[in-house]
Amino acid sequence: MIEYCRNVLGLTNADHAESNPAAALPLIAPLPCALRETESRIHLNPGSRARAIYERAEISEPFNCGFGLNPQHHQLFCKTALKITGVGDDGIARVVELDDHPFFMATLFQPERSAFNNTPHPLIVAFLQTAAAV
Repeated sequence: MIEYCRNVLGLTNADHAESNPAAALPLIAPLPCALRETESRIHLNPGSRARAIYERAEISEPFNCGFGLNPQHHQLFCKTALKITGVGDDGIARVVELDDHPFFMATLFQPERSAFNNTPHPLIVAFLQTAAAV
């Protein structure tokens, strides 16, 4: 998201508050409520790739993070190809997708953690299917 802001939107001062606490545009900032070793509900937008993959409007996923998209900057993505397509109950972005790309999705949760349960995660499966078809 930082690179998209810098190189597509021209916001060269977009940065990550963890590595640059004095950032002029802290695009990635501490979450109001850190999601440490917890599971949280996510609401997926109609028409999003994530919603099509999960085949439902609401999911629950594990988190272990303290930083995410600064809610003050959500509006930067309203009319861009990089869309916020999933939000938590608090309205904070949890999933973003890039239109017109075979499979560009970023999540605040960690799909790879499904390996702890020997369960293939739907997003990982969909990514592999897309990569195999390209």
